[in-house]
Amino acid sequence: MRSSTPQGPQRPSHRPPPPRPTTGKEAPPFAGPRPHMSDIQKILIANRGEIALRVIRTCHEMGINTVAVYSTIDRDALHVRFADEAVCIGPAASSESYLRPDRLIAAAEVTGADAIHPGYGFLAENAEFSQICADNDIEFIGPSAETISLMGEKSKAKEEMHKAGVPIVEGSDGTVGDLDTAYEIASDIGFPVMVKAVAGGGGTGMRLVREADGFERAFNGARSEADAAFGNPEVYIEKFVEKPRHVEIQVLGDGQGNVMHFGERECSIQRRHQKLLEECPSPVVDEELREEMGAAAIRGAEAVDYEGAGTVEFLVGADRNFYFMEMNTRIQVEHPVTEEVTDCDLVEYQIRVSMGETVDSEERPPMEGHAIECRINAENPFQNFSPAPGDITAFHQPGGHGIRIDTAAYSGYRIPPTYDSMIAKLIAYGKTREQAIRKMRRALAEFVVEGVDTTIPFHRQLMNDDRFKQGNFDTRFLDDFEMHAAPAEVA
Repeated sequence: MRSSTPQGPQRPSHRPPPPRPTTGKEAPPFAGPRPHMSDIQKILIANRGEIALRVIRTCHEMGINTVAVYSTIDRDALHVRFADEAVCIGPAASSESYLRPDRLIAAAEVTGADAIHPGYGFLAENAEFSQICADNDIEFIGPSAETISLMGEKSKAKEEMHKAGVPIVEGSDGTVGDLDTAYEIASDIGFPVMVKAVAGGGGTGMRLVREADGFERAFNGARSEADAAFGNPEVYIEKFVEKPRHVEIQVLGDGQGNVMHFGERECSIQRRHQKLLEECPSPVVDEELREEMGAAAIRGAEAVDYEGAGTVEFLVGADRNFYFMEMNTRIQVEHPVTEEVTDCDLVEYQIRVSMGETVDSEERPPMEGHAIECRINAENPFQNFSPAPGDITAFHQPGGHGIRIDTAAYSGYRIPPTYDSMIAKLIAYGKTREQAIRKMRRALAEFVVEGVDTTIPFHRQLMNDDRFKQGNFDTRFLDDFEMHAAPAEVA
């Protein structure tokens, strides 16, 4: 393993960091430094693509040097070009590169990095990796291994949140291992029910059962899928919330019991239980509900001494009752909409917490305006969002007031089939939701990506959909959404 400079535009040369702000600088979320604060000088980003580039930018603004890691197929990626140093950690297969803790630790040791930022995906929610970092005296910018492990097993997380007074959906008391017991529990709760893998994510190992006749097949199918995907076949049962909305609360904790929240994000527009669009604030959440959900999220995060940025995810029913779903122990893909509405840098806050600053749990940045994020993926929305990797032959980003693009793509960039299909995150900010929709509609019309299929046509039609514009949707919105033969025209 060695540091190497990829072909293409030169990266900035390694340089001493400029004077960085003192750790006690004024900012609403922080009460001040703790004793024995660490001073992070160099961060290795254990990720790729737009999130790696996103972290690199904040690090440079803070005067912190950066190390990119890359597989052989990512040699010319932008995160590699703009980091101060770069280390190749293996071939294209993520199992031989980005998912190899030993190679990431070796890269940190070779370059002298004293911290690792995991981004999201890959090892971001891997308790073993967090512990390996700690064992090697490398700061893991995120929660402890214990917290990640606890919140990563959904049945245990649900139990912990219930003890903390966070509302939960009625269901089994922990995991259920045999069909007869599971069926009895489901019958007592009453159909419809959900069968969920304890180690699941992104809809994997999850089945909706509306009637008793389909329960056996769903139960066995969820266990089999979970075992294949996660090496853990355990599942639990919970009541299905009719017409649910997926609403999450952004939290920040310092690991000392101090937690604050940054309001909510609406994430109900999904395909295969994976998000396509997010917005902040939610069209259905008023200040009273926001405070109730925020307080519940804080109680849950405090109960596990949460450190860093995280997200407590809820289902909100048509009756406006809300229930804990899961906690993501990392920064989320959709964090920019919260940043735009609260005017804060969540990645900076992650780093400052890791350096020892104390969160002021009495503060909450005000939410002003409205932000919408469209995930621009290399997928064909006319063919059930099937992946469409390939070469981008032309790439033109939209601009203008209130438009933000988080991307690592460019003309000539090859989207590999090996990794996630995301090309860019397009964020529009307006004083009102209506204005944000208008800005997004205009920006989507300007966004040019040629050579591969993308989700841009879907998003353009969505911006003109009456139900979406009225905020009248839930997680099953796409069940009866029909794609037209051509993108909708700009209104």
